[in-house]
Amino acid sequence: MNKSLLTVAIRHEQDVVIARQRARQIAALLGFDGQDQTRIATAVSEIVRNAFRYAKGGRVEFALEGQSAPQLLLIRVLDQGAGIPDLAHVMSGNYRSSTGMGMGILGAHRLMDQVEIKSSQAGTDVLLKKILPSRAALIDAARFGRIAQELTSKAPAGALEEVQEQNRELVRTLAELRERQTELLHLNRELEDTNRGVVALYAELDEKADHLRRADETKSRFLSNMSHEFRTPLNSIQALSRLLLQESDGPLNSEQSKQLNFITKAAVDLTALVDDLLDLAKIEAGKTEVRPIEFNVTNLFSALRGMLRPLLVGEGVRLVFDEPEEPLALYTDEGKVSQILRNFISNAIKFTERGEVRVSAAPGRDGRSVAFAVTDTGIGISPEYQETIFEEFTQIPSPLQAKVKGTGLGLPLCRRLARLLGGDVHVTSEIGVGSVFAATLPSHYEEGGVPVAAPVELPIEAGSMPVILIDDEVESRHILAKYLRDSRYQPLPARSLREARELMQRVRPQAIVLDIMLNGEDGWRWLSELKGSAETQHIPVIVVTTVDDERKARALGADAYCVKPITAELLLSQLESLTARRVLVIDDDPAARYLLQKLLEESNVCVIEARDGRSGLAAARRSKPSLIFLDLNLPDVGGEDVLEQLRADSSLQAVPVAIVTSALVSIDQRERLSRRAQSVVQKSELNGAWTRSILASHGMGS
Repeated sequence: MNKSLLTVAIRHEQDVVIARQRARQIAALLGFDGQDQTRIATAVSEIVRNAFRYAKGGRVEFALEGQSAPQLLLIRVLDQGAGIPDLAHVMSGNYRSSTGMGMGILGAHRLMDQVEIKSSQAGTDVLLKKILPSRAALIDAARFGRIAQELTSKAPAGALEEVQEQNRELVRTLAELRERQTELLHLNRELEDTNRGVVALYAELDEKADHLRRADETKSRFLSNMSHEFRTPLNSIQALSRLLLQESDGPLNSEQSKQLNFITKAAVDLTALVDDLLDLAKIEAGKTEVRPIEFNVTNLFSALRGMLRPLLVGEGVRLVFDEPEEPLALYTDEGKVSQILRNFISNAIKFTERGEVRVSAAPGRDGRSVAFAVTDTGIGISPEYQETIFEEFTQIPSPLQAKVKGTGLGLPLCRRLARLLGGDVHVTSEIGVGSVFAATLPSHYEEGGVPVAAPVELPIEAGSMPVILIDDEVESRHILAKYLRDSRYQPLPARSLREARELMQRVRPQAIVLDIMLNGEDGWRWLSELKGSAETQHIPVIVVTTVDDERKARALGADAYCVKPITAELLLSQLESLTARRVLVIDDDPAARYLLQKLLEESNVCVIEARDGRSGLAAARRSKPSLIFLDLNLPDVGGEDVLEQLRADSSLQAVPVAIVTSALVSIDQRERLSRRAQSVVQKSELNGAWTRSILASHGMGS
């Protein structure tokens, strides 16, 4: 229950001044700063002046809502006048009046967090809401009593004093503006001096960068050209060596075979070095092309298993691939991911004499990446070399260095490939125990900051109603999503308000389940903004949280309030009651679906969309709508066939259907459709009045 602070009767013009003074006084006592005090006082005086001018009086009630911070200041202005005749037109901002009526209401909207107006011939009720500042201390019963005593003991000043106070506010504002103007001029002069120095510095840096760029381009061009030049003779050496070893021109003695094997191995090693040099040169030159595709980790491991088992030359080392506990899908360059893991695994096998090399993958901590790990029981790497090994041509001293040869390019190439894909690699190791080489890569490759695979629209199942679940705890999101499984609601989890906003840009939810207590985010203010916006105020919001402050949530616009832990039955019953007015639109034209969505936006109904006849029938059976808008020209099943199947289904035959079509309907066809449909209308005739009439005729009026 909200706590009443003060009530001011509006009988005389002087009372308008008193209401403004009281508003400023209460705002100051509640902890609002000077600017907010002026905003609140101005908003109250505008609404109270309207009540006195058009309704000849009324009253102002000041109250405080909320048991937890931040609390909410409620200011209600009531009158018993004739009401506002064209409130929707006034609120649109297009209303023009010779008396100025409407300007005060719009001004109050801009000055307060939320404004609710109810008006009829019996009078007008205007409710102004302002969330207390985050720095303001919680107002408990003791402090509330002191505030009430202060209001009682301090009588309001007269009109002259109020004019003087407003003059002081104006003088303070002008002084602040002059001070800011002086600061801006000073900053501009400083910026001009700084800019001159920066321009000179940039010119010098550009010159040096140009020298470095030309040197880097020369090096990359040299490596690229020379690598290609090396490949041709190396391929010839390998081909000729294989030809000689096949003894096609006569038999070889053992010594000749031994010499040819040495030549072949040297050519293979040199080819590997050239390939690594060419890959590095391409990455440095920015010429490496990333070809992202959809693949899963299980198939990748299967390919690597068959490819790398031949590297095991004895029984002392085992190569083990741990299958992921849950399916892991990636959209990135599979060849480059495979190349990174091949280098890791081949290095691990080289430097492991006994034990195992284990390859694993798991979801990243951020939920948007995959962490690969290659763990071995080899000789290990001392701490001083664990960063050096990722530098080109670096080889660290070890007991096995004489036995295993390398170029020192494999690990640097792995790091560059991982960073090219938007990830990174690192190593943890202990001498005599082993090493873990890890690569963390995004699940979806991003090019230029734009996710390549991110769809414009989220795939919503036919007949399902999307519900955004906002909770920063993964366990809570999982439980809520599990509750909605196998229901008519499709859960869309969000870990933060930022993720929720991104989801709402891609799909319009039929409901939102919100945890107010989000880590580092103000859920109360977000709820206020959501319900204060004309575009989103009709979306039902169920607050599910650990804080017991239902009245404040209701005051900010929450449609339902539940304290954790919540049961599946309670969540589903709340969703069912808030989304019971369901309307299904079956149309293959996105523009037509959008138009109906906009026309139905203010009717407080949940709109479900289907793009063809089959998905429309599935949606109807799943969602059990109260009304169906049906197009006749559908790509798979004709509209009349859909209508016939709806009437043949015992669970759907009573659902009213409105035919909305762009086709020319003959008189006979219209009569035939009218026997099974409640209305037939051309798309060109669609308007708000018709949709409201259809809804009202079937008990769904506002």
